[in-house]
Amino acid sequence: MSGPSPSGRREPPAVVAAEAVEGEPAPGPAGGSSRPWGVPLARDVVLATGPDAVVFLQGQLSQDVAGLAVGASAASLLLSPQGHLVALLRVTRTGEESFALDGDAGSGEAVVARLQRFLLRTKAVISAVDWTCVAVRGDGAVVAEGLPDGVWAVEAETPGVPGYDLLGPAAAVPAGVERGDPADYEALRIERGVPRMGRELTERTIPAEAGVVERSASFTKGCYTGQELVARIDSRGGNVPRRLRGIVVEGREVPPVGATVTVGGVEAGTVTSSARSLTLGAPVALAYAKRGTEVPSPCRLTWDGAEVEGRLLELPLG
Repeated sequence: MSGPSPSGRREPPAVVAAEAVEGEPAPGPAGGSSRPWGVPLARDVVLATGPDAVVFLQGQLSQDVAGLAVGASAASLLLSPQGHLVALLRVTRTGEESFALDGDAGSGEAVVARLQRFLLRTKAVISAVDWTCVAVRGDGAVVAEGLPDGVWAVEAETPGVPGYDLLGPAAAVPAGVERGDPADYEALRIERGVPRMGRELTERTIPAEAGVVERSASFTKGCYTGQELVARIDSRGGNVPRRLRGIVVEGREVPPVGATVTVGGVEAGTVTSSARSLTLGAPVALAYAKRGTEVPSPCRLTWDGAEVEGRLLELPLG
């Protein structure tokens, strides 16, 4: 997805034909290549349609959905009235009166229930649909012409990395794009600090802790459900009890989820996700570190009698 246009309205990505380049190494992080590679992503998708869909979502989501052009997308928070996280979503405008909301697998039921709870005397329909999603990454990843009907090229969920995602009833890895390894994509997600529901995100997570507020919330659009907690923390300089951090591990052993992270001999947090990064040539992990834990800092990870050394760092890694 491209950024906001001069008018302030977010625009969809330009459509450019992809060209093959001879003599390049294999695609994906393992090859260190600029050639595009793609992997399917498990996502739940909910549609919001109807004459009141724009006004309704504008009051329910943290993102300025009214400012999205048709075909454009952006990250957004869906919160409870108390400001607790229901889901981290990507909202795509699929028409003047229609939107697709996609989130991590398993989040769809909670999203539908939360939105329908406030759907009173509103001309809008909220429904879950069986769509698919594909991530396409790499310096050479451009949106090819002739996407299948109903498939949208949307903002990549991994910010700062060249590429895009495809979302729709029949989204698939495009012709000419090599299928990548899901393990490499998981490492990329960790490197970029993208939190997952059930791992880094739960209903108890304060969005500012996960570092997602800046890209998923508008502070100029007006009121939305759950806004008070987000605004209050922002006004206090984002002071939260803990923050999501990245870890680059020494050696080859990948620490498991739940491994204890200590800094200076003091327990700082636990690992929430981990993988082997071929890009960085080392295992990487995500962990919430308690307030006051300095970064960067040497750290130790321990589990089941094993331990490894590493570096606790700000996100993104690399």
